[in-house]
Amino acid sequence: MKVLKVLLLLFLIIILITTGYVLFNTFTVASKQIVAEPIEKIDISDAAVSNFVKAIQIQTISPENIAEFDSVHFNRFNNFLQKTYPLADSLLDHKLINDFSHLYYWRGTDPTLKPVILMGHLDVVPVIEENRKFWKQPPFEGKIVNDTIWGRGCIDDKIGVIGIMESVEQLLKNGFEPKRDLYVAIGHDEEIGGDKGAKAIASYLLSKGVQAEFVIDEGGVISSGMVPGIEKDVALIGIAEKGSVSVKISIEIEGGHSSMPAKETAIDVLSGVVARLKSEPLPADISEPVDGFLRYLGPEMPFVNRMAFANKDLFKPLIISIYEATPSANALVRTTTAPTIFNSGVKDNIIPLSASAIVNFRILSGSSIGEVLEHVNSVANDPRIKIERVNDSNEPSKVSGTDEKGFTTIQHTIARVFPGTLVSPYLVVGATDSRHFSELSDQIYRFLPTRIDPTNVKSFHGLNERIALSEFENAIQFYTELIKKAVLE
Repeated sequence: MKVLKVLLLLFLIIILITTGYVLFNTFTVASKQIVAEPIEKIDISDAAVSNFVKAIQIQTISPENIAEFDSVHFNRFNNFLQKTYPLADSLLDHKLINDFSHLYYWRGTDPTLKPVILMGHLDVVPVIEENRKFWKQPPFEGKIVNDTIWGRGCIDDKIGVIGIMESVEQLLKNGFEPKRDLYVAIGHDEEIGGDKGAKAIASYLLSKGVQAEFVIDEGGVISSGMVPGIEKDVALIGIAEKGSVSVKISIEIEGGHSSMPAKETAIDVLSGVVARLKSEPLPADISEPVDGFLRYLGPEMPFVNRMAFANKDLFKPLIISIYEATPSANALVRTTTAPTIFNSGVKDNIIPLSASAIVNFRILSGSSIGEVLEHVNSVANDPRIKIERVNDSNEPSKVSGTDEKGFTTIQHTIARVFPGTLVSPYLVVGATDSRHFSELSDQIYRFLPTRIDPTNVKSFHGLNERIALSEFENAIQFYTELIKKAVLE
């Protein structure tokens, strides 16, 4: 009986100590948010809005089939930039890279300071012809309806490109002189990999020995009403992006007539492998960018959420299970598995000799292409299966720090331009042009100063892409403030 009482007492003590530890962490966790004096807003002219409309009207489409590339529209955009931003074209060193990408160089007064690089891309994804009837406004007219501008590219990424160019032109007009060198890099083929655009720009800069203080590209946004447990807007600064590899899995097994099927066919074996890859994914984990997300937003959440995030080592299984509940959150905690192509058979009464599938993996920070390939081989576990990489692949990016100049400059600018908006590190699950700049700087950040909410989150790359005109005006305010802060310190 005494032993039982002692054990019960020890159990209660452990419970009390654990509870005290959890509550102490919960109530002492410090906010990572900053407060800064709001900017005095500059007047945004009607001409700037007109320029945004004109940019959307130019159909700079990057087609999947390069044979369908229409250089006429890209030449129009070249002429548009030259005519619309004459000071940037004449006072800055403006180079064309592979005919359609642009690199502007603004020389600073202090050559000992590392430069800053602003990025964007002028190309857009196609509008599927049969889907045009579902657009509420024509996709390439840049119509303004109820203070909202509609059109392909208005979010991805012409708001970034025109926002930057309007800011640069106005600063030049005002006689602004930077201390640091500033580069503006605008790619023309981001939507199909960026090889002739951003990658070529990066190669050129490397050949000149450029090493940047930091780089900022698109990627994260201001999420409005989409972070559970938080009512305020949240500016998500991408400090890393996932890698990507597509794997072709194929097999050949003797076929025959469908009236006499063998116990297993090429389709049977391959479909089994694909099904197992889906049901046995790589393990989930809290990567460094997601850990940053928890550290920055945990203190701003309701008590229960704050308690879990402040004690993530204790509650890690619970946190991961919550993330795994939805596709978008699951993508933040694991390498995802997506079968995208399955090929086999030519006739309904013939058992095919071969079958092949392509599976795309988006690789979590901290993992690698090698780990994915080992996983595929382990799950397949069949000597008849052939596994090979296809298309371009990218390792996960390096993780950029939150204590570095780049992040703190962006955070301070957000605090001034978007008062009351929370800021958090973020893992970008897609690919951006910034991955080509990895040798130019260890500080690469991905943020587009645009509010995205449940009403338009699916519109870029989808139907009815649109953005409030106030967001375009805010983008100019943001880039103007960012440039002034980044290049004067």
